[in-house]
Amino acid sequence: MNKLWIIALVVTFLSPSCAFPDKKRLNPNNMQSNRAKKHSNPNNMQSNRDAKFLFSSEYYCWTQWFDRDDPTATGDWETLSDLRNQFPDKVCPNPVDVEATTLSGTPADQTGEVFFKYDTTSGFVCRNEDQNGGMCKDYRVRFSCPSSYCTEKVCWTEWFDRDNPSGTGDWELLSDLRRENPGQICETPQYIQAKADSVLGVFKRDKFYIYNPTKGFVCRNEDQTFTDCWDYKVRFGCC
Repeated sequence: MNKLWIIALVVTFLSPSCAFPDKKRLNPNNMQSNRAKKHSNPNNMQSNRDAKFLFSSEYYCWTQWFDRDDPTATGDWETLSDLRNQFPDKVCPNPVDVEATTLSGTPADQTGEVFFKYDTTSGFVCRNEDQNGGMCKDYRVRFSCPSSYCTEKVCWTEWFDRDNPSGTGDWELLSDLRRENPGQICETPQYIQAKADSVLGVFKRDKFYIYNPTKGFVCRNEDQTFTDCWDYKVRFGCC
């Protein structure tokens, strides 16, 4: 039993993070708040992503934006296979999320267009034949990957834990955390890390429904095989 606790402590507390002397910490130690844990409403969240298995000690960030195709032929094809061929070693083998926007920054799901592919396995495809106007907008995509695929320096916020998994799961959404902790999270986080409150959580591989820097973190009880989610806390990395 002693060996088990020693291993858990090493894995949990040696997760990489950094703070640089030329950057002000986002949340000094004297900033405290007594926040009551509340359950968020899962009905406000929509996602077409499948739940993923991840270790709680891993942390993730967005890759660079990719725009390899224009919609002038059959459509805008930003497939993972093509992107990996054109940008070797820039996209991880198993992304946990994908985001697409127009070149001007409008999220893909706000354009009203129909997408042929939009997932972490295939990437993103908008076909001209599926659009009422006959042509897709020009899109760019990025993927949520382990930090080794993202090169920017990072400074971390404090840890946040607003929800317990006793309802539908543990909902640590960025929108909720910003509302409850005004001014304590940067405008565009690039990294996210989630960690179970229990050191034994390192050895239980929960499935995570959402795990990316611009949406936050969600572990749903319905996605787990034998038990409910652990209680997680999250923090965000800003460059």
